[in-house]
Amino acid sequence: MFADLPGYGYAKVSREIADDWARFVDPYLHQRSSLALCLALVDSNIPPQQSDQQLLEFLSAKGRPHIVVATKCDRLSGNKLQQAMHTLGEAYRGAPIVPFSAKTGSGKEDLWRQIRNVVSDGPAG
Repeated sequence: MFADLPGYGYAKVSREIADDWARFVDPYLHQRSSLALCLALVDSNIPPQQSDQQLLEFLSAKGRPHIVVATKCDRLSGNKLQQAMHTLGEAYRGAPIVPFSAKTGSGKEDLWRQIRNVVSDGPAG
């Protein structure tokens, strides 16, 4: 099962609503025994965001396995893509990063392989 959690990333909502999301999202990420893997989708075309860094630090602190999925990679040329992956790797040290494009399908097999590997090992605790 996949769950898309609100409140992280780009959303045009009031601070009050975003804070309310955090009240149920944080316990979900912390306490959900069946949660096997978290995918943090980040836009490869923009600089690393502080909100993404905070989420990844939270997941690491709670011992939750996670992967950074660098989206929209089809918009970058070879050199620019390498540079973007390097920048994301520096910002999100220790997290596996999968370059991905929904448009071209690039990275899809790698992402599914990583998901299957984690799921076959069983849920995190």
